[in-house]
Amino acid sequence: MRMATGLSVLVLGAGGIGHAVVTNLENGIDRIDLFKDMKNRPSGGHGMNLLLVGTDGRDKITKEEKAKYRLGGAPCHCTDTVMLVHLSADKKRASIVSLPRDSYAEIPEHRDQTTGEEHAAHPVKLNAAYAEGGPGLTVRTVEHMTGVKVDHYLEVDFTSFMTTVDTLGGVRICTTRPMKDSYTGLDLAAGTHELDGGQALQYVRSRHIDGAADLGRMQRQQKFMASLIKQATSSGVLLNPVKFREVASTMLKSVRADKGFGTQQMLDLGEAMRGFSAASSEFTSVPMSNVAFPVKGIGSTVKWDPKKSEQLFRALREDKPLTVKRPEQAPAKKVDVPPQQIRVQVYNGTPKDGLGSTVDAALHGTGFDTTRAPLNGEQRDLKHTLVSYDPRWDRSAKSLAAALPGAELKPVTGQGPTMKVTAGTDYAKVERVRAEEPDPSRFGAVTGDEVTCP
Repeated sequence: MRMATGLSVLVLGAGGIGHAVVTNLENGIDRIDLFKDMKNRPSGGHGMNLLLVGTDGRDKITKEEKAKYRLGGAPCHCTDTVMLVHLSADKKRASIVSLPRDSYAEIPEHRDQTTGEEHAAHPVKLNAAYAEGGPGLTVRTVEHMTGVKVDHYLEVDFTSFMTTVDTLGGVRICTTRPMKDSYTGLDLAAGTHELDGGQALQYVRSRHIDGAADLGRMQRQQKFMASLIKQATSSGVLLNPVKFREVASTMLKSVRADKGFGTQQMLDLGEAMRGFSAASSEFTSVPMSNVAFPVKGIGSTVKWDPKKSEQLFRALREDKPLTVKRPEQAPAKKVDVPPQQIRVQVYNGTPKDGLGSTVDAALHGTGFDTTRAPLNGEQRDLKHTLVSYDPRWDRSAKSLAAALPGAELKPVTGQGPTMKVTAGTDYAKVERVRAEEPDPSRFGAVTGDEVTCP
């Protein structure tokens, strides 16, 4: 995640700055000759594939920052985040696929980089590949799992992430509900926030906000990356050589890259992505069949769905988009719960014949799971449309009320999961709403503009 965000700044700016500046900047990158003598690799496809890795390195972070952003403890020297980024052959699309760090993986046979001992192939969690064999073994493991040939490798740590965000002037994040994580110290109210580097690190690291754990964290990381791209392309950084140099030099202080990723590759990427926007990027995670797959001696791992994941990686190899273009629709309010997950019984609270059917049809057409059998309410002189709900489903109730302008909310203990909407005389229309995480396409992928602030 941290490498991906830093890379976004670098590649988006390189083409607009010039060869001399980029040459000077890239000379400071720590180089790794990890592809030398690598055998039994997948065949190359169309476009370019980069493996972007964020480690938990924190050596350069001050004591004050460690305390403020809960970065204490010893690093595990493993990959905190792993992403595959595919740049299409026509240079018009970037597809970013998150690989869960706890993915069940089978590491190829290798020599331990610390002890020199030879190891046979064996199962581990994906993030352990780095600890056992460094970047080279990480690349080999990902290629073995995905069948996608990695063209370039880039890696950063916590420090680079924080300073890059600060140099950009922060990044805007929107959330429809409060987010609090006692482990990272994240504490955001519902609404729009301008995050600095430390707050941004808390945001992308948090995994104890809800029951989604690492899966929810990956969604937030993707959302943050899309927002960073939007910030970089709209803030004027790319057109300001002085500002770009400041951002790029800050990021490159902690970057490690393969020897083949040099000036020309940066310029090629920059030229390709000069016209990029958040909508030019698409994000998804590997389809999973079991998020708690037990492995003896390893613990709980994430097992990929073999059929769906193969379809996903085949699409990358064949340079095909992961998202499906949807027809143009009017803007929709963002809500916490997808309409499809909200069951609704509609009542007519007025003397007007057919109002219940009108409201039911409008809600159903917007995506809500209505009963399609509206009833007459006990009260027939209701002035304001009323949403009755069980407090245990308050998030669903608020999402439903957002679609009914002026509707009042009434908690009813013990009502159960079905929402009750009683239409009043003030009913005018149903407004479109959508969840913060949009409806998935064939790979659950979304474009960057769907997850950034409006």
